[in-house]
Amino acid sequence: MTITRALRRTGILAALALVCLPLATTAQQRHVPVIAGQNPGYDACGTVGVVRGLNPQGGDGFLAVRAGPSSDYAMLDKAYNGDLLNICDQSGSNGNWLGVVYSHDGQDCGVGTPWPRAAAYTGPCSSGWVYRKFVADYAG
Repeated sequence: MTITRALRRTGILAALALVCLPLATTAQQRHVPVIAGQNPGYDACGTVGVVRGLNPQGGDGFLAVRAGPSSDYAMLDKAYNGDLLNICDQSGSNGNWLGVVYSHDGQDCGVGTPWPRAAAYTGPCSSGWVYRKFVADYAG
């Protein structure tokens, strides 16, 4: 009888864990797309920014590229001082988060010309959201 109760409790706990697992996984997989082409007649991503001001000694030494415009979103990649980012979108109070498209190997991301309409970026390069404080205007 004691063994049956213990097994029943274990089964209930396992079932609860399995029910909660998809919820945790879904929360971590949220993704806010970067929208390019928002200004008709202008390049799909009208500004190029450069990562600057990161402190490799006293800080992380990288700028987190996130799945959405907040530190609550999962980190997708890292950008470093000197990296160039195509700025396509912005969000948050005062536009503190930038939607960016970038390539670590200098690939053409297809955002340097006008698009017929605004759309989520799905091109050959990476995209995500970075905190504006560490991005300075480079061109555009």
